[in-house]
Amino acid sequence: MALDDVPPDPPVRFAEQALLGAVILEPLRIKTLGPLGPEHFSVAMHGALFAAMSALTPPAPDIHAREPVWITALLDRARPHARGLTASYLHTLTDACPNPSHAPAYAQMIVANRARLTIRAAAERLTQAATDPVPNPAAHVLDRADAVAAVLDDLAGLFPSHPGSLPRTVLPPPPTRDTRTETDTAGEEQLLLSTAAARPASLPEMRWLRPEDFTVPLHGVLYRCMASLAYRGDPIDAVTVLWEAQHHGLLASGATAAEVLAILATPAGSSEHWGEQILQRSLLHQAHTTGLHIHAFTDDPANTPHQLITGSRRALADLGAVRARWQHATHPSSASPPRAKPAPAARAGPATPRITPPAVPARASR
Repeated sequence: MALDDVPPDPPVRFAEQALLGAVILEPLRIKTLGPLGPEHFSVAMHGALFAAMSALTPPAPDIHAREPVWITALLDRARPHARGLTASYLHTLTDACPNPSHAPAYAQMIVANRARLTIRAAAERLTQAATDPVPNPAAHVLDRADAVAAVLDDLAGLFPSHPGSLPRTVLPPPPTRDTRTETDTAGEEQLLLSTAAARPASLPEMRWLRPEDFTVPLHGVLYRCMASLAYRGDPIDAVTVLWEAQHHGLLASGATAAEVLAILATPAGSSEHWGEQILQRSLLHQAHTTGLHIHAFTDDPANTPHQLITGSRRALADLGAVRARWQHATHPSSASPPRAKPAPAARAGPATPRITPPAVPARASR
């Protein structure tokens, strides 16, 4: 790599230097920094130096003004954990501090950067979970989604809310729908359609499945046709579905009657089984998309921490909608989600508790 290719230092690097310089110049400033720890620093040497600052007792201002006891103590304490630390670098840090009284603002910048990285790491784990070859992929991704929600809840109280908080990040296109081959996926969708056409009694109970869950658009339209027939209470078989498909414009879009009848000609198994397979893939796809969207928010330096939290919560809400349908399909007796999710509102603070108003007594009849 040429010297011209070395990326410039990010803004947080200067915030770290300014904060450390402020505490070197005025040691008692360390008591004004709020929830800041060594783990929040992006440079290991800076984290080791701040750990030393936190462990030592700041000298009295008059002693600090006369003797270099603070600098000597910092070097002795931090050097075993930061071999490259020198006295000259401490002077560099003091020169990098514009105003020691602004130390709390520098600390908030460092915490905000760590929040961005924490959200990004949680989003990466969610994205990876959507393609992990595990025995129960749905439970796996939902656990990761809960972990992302927990991270957002923990960070929400650290940053004040403000209006106009939705991120304006251009989101990436959706990922490829399936990790398996398209042939396997299309085959299961065709089995669902043919089985439902032959034995349609289960269709009214499968409202948890939506046309958008199908990976082949033709299959999604055919399922919409079946759902329409079931909703109206009309007879359902291959011919009635073909007739309904004509009303939905499917035959005008290129599909032929023979092609539709061929799709509906090979029933096997149960509709519920194939429907759950299709919905599970839709859930994994939405989890993958959600992780990519949250990661895109963290890659955009224009987003404030509040915008990151708000945008991430809204992305999780899209996943939550598919999650609710999945739970209804697999646990119909307990379709409500196991974990209360904060509403994707414009505030990034803790979710507002729902308060039930007291009952108003009825007026006595005269």
